[in-house]
Amino acid sequence: MADFLTELCHSNPLDPLPVWQNGTIGPCFNQLVLNALPHTLLAVSSACYLGTSRRDGFRVTPSCGWSCRVCVSFLLALLFITDIGVVTFLHNPTLYLDILVNGIGTLAWLIHSIALLSLRKSAYGTTKGPATLLVLALLPVITLVITLISFCLDSNYIDIGHPLLLLRLVLVSVQLLLLLIYLVAFLVPSARQHHSHSVNDSDYAPLLLDACLRGPDGQIVAEDGSSWISKLFYLWLNPLMKQGELQELNRPSNVYLLPRRLRVKAVRSHFDNCWEKCRQEKAALEESLVNNRIDVLGRGLQNGPRERAREYTDEYQDEKQGHKVIDEPEIKLLSVLHKAFGLKYYMLGVIKLLGSMLGFAGPLLLNDLVNFMESGTAPVSHGVWCAIGLFASSFCGALLRNYFVFEVSKVALCARSAVISAIYRKALRVSSTTLARFTLGEVVNFMSTDTDRLVNFFQSFHEVWSLPFQFGITLYLLYLQVGVAFLGGLALALLLVPLNKVIANKIMENNKHMLRHKDTRAKLVTEVLFGIRVVKFYTWEKLFSEKISACRQLELAHLKTIKYLDAVCVYTWAALPVVVSILTFITYVLLGHELTAAKVFTALALVGMLILPLNNFPWVLNGTLEAKVSLDRIQRFLQLSDQNLNAYYSLTIPDDPHAVIELKQSTFTWFVPRRRDLQETIAEDENHQGSLQLCNLNLTVKKGTFVAIIGKVGCGKSSLLSAITGELNRCEGVVYVQGRDQGFGLAVQEPWIQHATVRENILFGKEYNSRFYQAVIEACALTDDLNILPHRDQTEVGENGVTLSGGQKARLALARAVYMEKEIYLLDDPLAAVDCDVANFLLEKCILGILKHKTRILCTHRLEFLDKADVIVLMDDGKIAQIGTPSQILPIIEALPKTRKNDENMKEKDNTENDQEKDSSLDQDITVSACIGDEQKQMGAVALRVYKAYWLAVGSCLALFILLSLLLMQASRNISDWWLSNWIASLNHKSNISSEVLQVKLSPRLLLFCPGGLLYPVTVPEENTTLHTNTSDVKFYLIVYGSIAAANSVFTVIRAFSFAYGAICAATIIHDRLLSRVLKATMTFFDTTPLGRIVNRFSSDLYCVDDSLPFILNILLANVFGLLGMLIVISYGLPWILLVLFPLGIIYFYIQRYYRQTSRELKRLYSLTLSPIYTQFSETLTGLTTIRASRAAPRFEQENENRLEANQRCLFASNAAMQWLDIRLQMLGVAVVTAISVIAVIQHQKKSVDPALVGLALSYALSVTNLLSGLISSFTQTETQMVSVERTEEYSTDIPTEPQEATLKAVPMWPRQGQIEFHGAVLIYRPGLPNALDGVDLVIHSGTKVGIVGRTGSGKSSMFLALFRMVELSGGEILIDDINIGLINLEVLRSKLAIIPQDPFLFSGTIRENLDPWGHHSDAELFSVLEQCHLINVVTRMGGLCAEVGERGKTLSVGQRQLVCLARALLTQAKILCIDEATASVDQKTDKILQNTIREKFKEKTVLTIAHRLNTIMDYDKVLVMHLGKVVEFDSPAALCQEETSFFYKLVHSKTG
Repeated sequence: MADFLTELCHSNPLDPLPVWQNGTIGPCFNQLVLNALPHTLLAVSSACYLGTSRRDGFRVTPSCGWSCRVCVSFLLALLFITDIGVVTFLHNPTLYLDILVNGIGTLAWLIHSIALLSLRKSAYGTTKGPATLLVLALLPVITLVITLISFCLDSNYIDIGHPLLLLRLVLVSVQLLLLLIYLVAFLVPSARQHHSHSVNDSDYAPLLLDACLRGPDGQIVAEDGSSWISKLFYLWLNPLMKQGELQELNRPSNVYLLPRRLRVKAVRSHFDNCWEKCRQEKAALEESLVNNRIDVLGRGLQNGPRERAREYTDEYQDEKQGHKVIDEPEIKLLSVLHKAFGLKYYMLGVIKLLGSMLGFAGPLLLNDLVNFMESGTAPVSHGVWCAIGLFASSFCGALLRNYFVFEVSKVALCARSAVISAIYRKALRVSSTTLARFTLGEVVNFMSTDTDRLVNFFQSFHEVWSLPFQFGITLYLLYLQVGVAFLGGLALALLLVPLNKVIANKIMENNKHMLRHKDTRAKLVTEVLFGIRVVKFYTWEKLFSEKISACRQLELAHLKTIKYLDAVCVYTWAALPVVVSILTFITYVLLGHELTAAKVFTALALVGMLILPLNNFPWVLNGTLEAKVSLDRIQRFLQLSDQNLNAYYSLTIPDDPHAVIELKQSTFTWFVPRRRDLQETIAEDENHQGSLQLCNLNLTVKKGTFVAIIGKVGCGKSSLLSAITGELNRCEGVVYVQGRDQGFGLAVQEPWIQHATVRENILFGKEYNSRFYQAVIEACALTDDLNILPHRDQTEVGENGVTLSGGQKARLALARAVYMEKEIYLLDDPLAAVDCDVANFLLEKCILGILKHKTRILCTHRLEFLDKADVIVLMDDGKIAQIGTPSQILPIIEALPKTRKNDENMKEKDNTENDQEKDSSLDQDITVSACIGDEQKQMGAVALRVYKAYWLAVGSCLALFILLSLLLMQASRNISDWWLSNWIASLNHKSNISSEVLQVKLSPRLLLFCPGGLLYPVTVPEENTTLHTNTSDVKFYLIVYGSIAAANSVFTVIRAFSFAYGAICAATIIHDRLLSRVLKATMTFFDTTPLGRIVNRFSSDLYCVDDSLPFILNILLANVFGLLGMLIVISYGLPWILLVLFPLGIIYFYIQRYYRQTSRELKRLYSLTLSPIYTQFSETLTGLTTIRASRAAPRFEQENENRLEANQRCLFASNAAMQWLDIRLQMLGVAVVTAISVIAVIQHQKKSVDPALVGLALSYALSVTNLLSGLISSFTQTETQMVSVERTEEYSTDIPTEPQEATLKAVPMWPRQGQIEFHGAVLIYRPGLPNALDGVDLVIHSGTKVGIVGRTGSGKSSMFLALFRMVELSGGEILIDDINIGLINLEVLRSKLAIIPQDPFLFSGTIRENLDPWGHHSDAELFSVLEQCHLINVVTRMGGLCAEVGERGKTLSVGQRQLVCLARALLTQAKILCIDEATASVDQKTDKILQNTIREKFKEKTVLTIAHRLNTIMDYDKVLVMHLGKVVEFDSPAALCQEETSFFYKLVHSKTG
């Protein structure tokens, strides 16, 4: 480089680029630095604006200033061309320099003029244009003034005798004049001014009125339309950062819109196109292979084989046409991602390479600077060039690294959009039978955990090749220092790589086991919360607490192993540099060399640099392997077979033109055949799995008919509806459905309700039609229900309709189906959840009324309504036993009561599990629930009490011990660095050599800068000297250094293991407190809090507490103590550096505060928008049958896209904010490096250099910027992770709990009689609401059978809740055997009572565990109750008592689940039994048998039954009639039926309507 400059400038080889020459700026420096460099910047900047898009739909009228500036630019280019011609004739020695500079100037102004032409036709045309271009255009003024002065000082330039020289003087003057005109032209007011705001006012970016900068709703579009300066320094983000500072980032809508190319719709479209291309390529390849095989068969075989080849060809063609189910070509997700995002992502590797190369350039330039500082004869220009080089390398390196990280995050963002969208679409399209292979949690994990791991791979892939690259460069530099001696230490380091790999594999293995136990625990917690009411009824809190704690202990055992292995790994790599260094030095000595200080310290630094890639590489590989595992899991899900309705349904029109549904010899199964040739083994496999198969179905349904499907529990009624909708696998036969593309109106047996308003649930995406909507509301008997809701149909129902009763949910789902206006309606027992009167109303007004012209198929157990059907289908064991009219089928069934309408009618709208008051209160608590959601998005910093809570969870003594070990570790580390500088100073003092040679030998020690102290090495020119350090001195200093390093190693291992132990202690205590508090919470809390919100505390928040928080907190503490140690060392070695650090600290404080306020809110908004994605996905999976049957899948895809878009906006803004901070900190670091280099030049001039201490101070000062950057980042991330502690702490301390204390201890045999007394019992759910029980006075004698009836809101369920103390009484008392239950321990009270709830609750486990979770009964007893409940055949088919019931008992039908709950109650020894219509979903024949069983088994016990079928309580001892929380009647059924004025008489004999 020096030789090139010497030739170009014709300067002295010792000073090739003099800055100051002959009392003025050196001409070569003026031309290259002050002239060529600004013009280069102008050219690059202008090139960024080339091709700026024109403003569509708006005629731009630019001012005359634009035209003037364009003309000036062309003239300046012409002047530079003219100057090239002049210097060519002059033949100056600097001819080539002048041509080079003038050529750059010509190119720059030509590019600038073209850019101006492009800008004046764009949105900039109505403004003055980017101010950046003005600044760069005026930069050459400096060089022109200097050149003009130098020309004027030279008499030849003003001599007419030298016309060419005079012409050059004129050219320079004209250039200055034109630049002045350029400035004036810029200041000319715009011809048209529009009142608007700019994306970044500081850069005069295009106005927001441009359509490309604002969305359709006027929101700002991120990054699009910003200038390149704005993009490099994130000036476009400034308004958003300001919003964060003003605390105006309260909603996701406050965040910028995504750039167009990053929007979910654009990404998904691009990804789908790439997927389709990959599919076509794969299909073409497979078809080519098949054709080749056919050709081979055709050519090589004779007639018989030829026929087989023809058959093979025909079969292949049939498969292509969809007549058989064939597998789609297997498309690799990795291939699609590669095709979609690969090119841009791989090109970013070039940026990564350039950034890494510039990382090595910094130390090399610093070496030259230190050499200059140590030399007394080097020219000043040498130091200046070193300073400029340091500035340029650090500046460009910072820009490249920042640009690389942000662009990679964009690619990762696109991949995340594509994968999440693909998973969601696949879930909507995959067949239900195939999807049944996965649990709900597993499928959600594909979208959450696996997608996150896959996306994280984008961040680490480039490390896979860059780390070996850094490793190779470092090895080469080490070889230059100590030759082959480095192989001794390297051998040990390489030996530790397999050890590190083994540790990493162990960590990965334990991590897999830990995640499996974590999934099991989360699944168990979800089930407990889903059935928390039943759990409390049965006092199973302790049982499930033990189960969850057992899972947690297994999880913590693996977590403990992971943390301790991690501590071993950290300790190993912390100690490795010292061991490797000593081995390297011993090898060096044994080879016959003598150690010198330069060799020792340079080798130490190189070894430190060598450790980094060796340490990181295994973890990068593990991250890659994790991504591969997740990729394979997602791939396995995406390869599931889709619901192929074209192949499922027949297109052949039936012979009967009126038929809309026809099944011919159709066989269906829930089992998924993996190959076509396994069809004959389906029945065997299904029997093994206990699943039902529909065999040889023949059914024709004519248009407009009403078909009723009946049969006993588990006979296949619901499966038949699923077969019609295409949810089952068709093994054989024909299925025809007319107008199947329009879908079905489907109401499933377990109503699926969305977390939305009542109106939104009914509309289900359709347009609002007021008249039809009101008709649907009335037909579905929802008018009265809407009147009691706080906001009528605008009331938001909770998750899965938690704020609605069972009957309300059933009628709401029915209303949704009716409003769809389909031609075919499939109704799966919607009448089971309502009383007979309402059921009759629904039948008359809805099924036979508003739907009278539609085709209706109704599955039901309500035999009293069958006479209204056109056709009845009787099913038995998966087959159609008989089809006929009611007159043909009804005689076959057991005789029905003659007065089907009146003898069972009860004027009650639905079988509510909660009263009106409770429903109303829960509805009003929607607002409470919304408030809880808002509270989760906390404002401001995390409170100090949260940090205190975590401190106490770790343990005060242990926390203090960890801090002490950190302090000692950092102190020993700083002392070791100080000892090295002391050694250098001692050698300098004892050695009698020249300062120059000594300083050159010392230079490597001054170049080592990083957060850890001495790290970066520099090769040093070999000096022709034989001077060596005294061996005894080397021994002494090495021993002391080794001792300090050993102490540091000990403190490191203490710190690592104590911190790991503290993290495990905190994780244990936080979980136990959270679990204990939640299980003790009141039912009101669970009713008003979405299940997902509580589960998040036990899953994602606890994961942060277990893993993420300790990891980042460890880094934060290390950074804090590292910063403290650095400041002390710097102050000791170079006190005046504090003058630079003090203002730097103020700037840092302002930037970090400014950043943290916005970053915190953006991350909270990200979390806030992330939950709806998973919630909607879970909701979609739950209601998949309804969504697909109604053909609403495209709308749900759009909803998912909208929610994902909102989340991506927050994530993109959060990533941009991080890079906004990073680039500013990097620029401050550049300023520090530049300032230090200038200080070095000044010290060189003053000759006041203490090499040892100054070198140490410089090495620390150069690393303090990176450390502060890491400190801000780690503190922000710690604060983010602390939000998880804040959320768990909120539930551990703030949620209301049930009273746990007891003032009276009940005797073990209590209650002996079972007598219940209510004395003035008053129950209020919340202040301000009506009394649910209003002064109830009642005595129920032991052994009495009492049926409880009453209208909605009368207080029936409230009596049960009061009896079990689910809600505490506000007044009065309840006595059982003369003991006030309010004084007894809750667990004791509930354990002495038994209940059969309306909603059956089964948890994952075996039949045995669900019947007898405590294991108190023998198998014989269990089989006995199963036989009494008619479940013995079902259980035997499933595999006995050890058969798994699946998640929430999904392997059983709803009726069978109710029977299991009844069997559970038959095992109880309680004296008091409460029954809440536990047989609603079973057929009437089975119901009668079960009622007889209940009467027989509980004949000596007190039984309270909430009745919805009056025939079930007509033989009871007493009937209790409730009204508005009061007892209005209490007598025998016979006595009440004789009194025509009684409420009960009216209920029994009331008419419909």
